[in-house]
Amino acid sequence: MGRTLERVGDTWSLMILRDALQGLSKFDQFEKSLGVAPNILTQRLAALVEAGFLERRPYQERPLRHEYVVTDLARDFAPVMTALMAFGNRHYAVEGVASHMVDAVTGLPAEPVLVDRRSGKPMDSPDFVYTAGPAAGPFVLDRVAQVARGRAARP
Repeated sequence: MGRTLERVGDTWSLMILRDALQGLSKFDQFEKSLGVAPNILTQRLAALVEAGFLERRPYQERPLRHEYVVTDLARDFAPVMTALMAFGNRHYAVEGVASHMVDAVTGLPAEPVLVDRRSGKPMDSPDFVYTAGPAAGPFVLDRVAQVARGRAARP
């Protein structure tokens, strides 16, 4: 989680990615959509390019202007964005839902869930637990052991 949050863990970066995944690609489009200061937008776009979520491409020569195109990495991150939106709508939209995903054919609101690709089981099932990965060091191994002890102590 930490590695991902280092790259997209602030509000502006997530909002830029949201807009890019919905088709915006030009600096002025992001600026208008978000109401963000140009210096902040410049910084966040550069960071998203450096992290590999966006690719900066020239689209005009005089004056030179660039667009920001989503990469495969950003498309792979799209379900995370959808889950964040659904979570926010469910828990924080006390004034009502401003935007949400719907089925394009029926218009019914989508209810995203995270499922395991292999089994189709929801990931919040007790069938799944966190465990150390092949590259885990002592700190991670200790944390995973602590979580396992806590899980075993629950009734």
